[in-house]
Amino acid sequence: MTKTLHFIDSLSAWTGRAFSWCIVVLTFSTCYEVFVRYALNSPTVWAFDMSVQMYGALFMMAGAYALSQDAHVRGDVIYRLLPIKWQAKVDLTLYILFLVPGAITLIYYGFDYAAYAWSIKEVSWSSPSRIQIYFFKTIIPISGTLVLLQGFAESVRCVQCIRTGEWPKRLQDVQETETMLLHEKEDLQQIESEKN
Repeated sequence: MTKTLHFIDSLSAWTGRAFSWCIVVLTFSTCYEVFVRYALNSPTVWAFDMSVQMYGALFMMAGAYALSQDAHVRGDVIYRLLPIKWQAKVDLTLYILFLVPGAITLIYYGFDYAAYAWSIKEVSWSSPSRIQIYFFKTIIPISGTLVLLQGFAESVRCVQCIRTGEWPKRLQDVQETETMLLHEKEDLQQIESEKN
């Protein structure tokens, strides 16, 4: 089962890393727009569309990656104080009540939304450049599928934690400094408890 979980994690990580390049495109296009608008007094018609599409793609496709890294925002004022098995029970309940229905909704309605956009070769109505956006709408059901798949992996982790009292190992990637310090503190506490 660990190989399956790590495969799902690696798929989410690969997708998240691939779409993280959207931020580079977004940054350069925004800088270019600011330069030509204010320095050359020659604004572009495509910069707004570019920023919306790149940010939207990044936001949608990074959801499964963030879930695989346990990086979603959580109101963990009380959660951190709970025993590990209770944390797993809370997570599993929330996955079943919110994540699974939300992901299925993204897949179900997103597929219809994308199919309709492809059928009419939809273009942006809110900009003068009228760019084609139907292929970007395909991201909606794809992101829902990835989140649902990662949600399955997280649910399996919760069940394993409820049984064993320990969280299964994750594939590690870059982490925020706060998370790294928290893990170091937990490791030191575990070493101290083993010595005593």
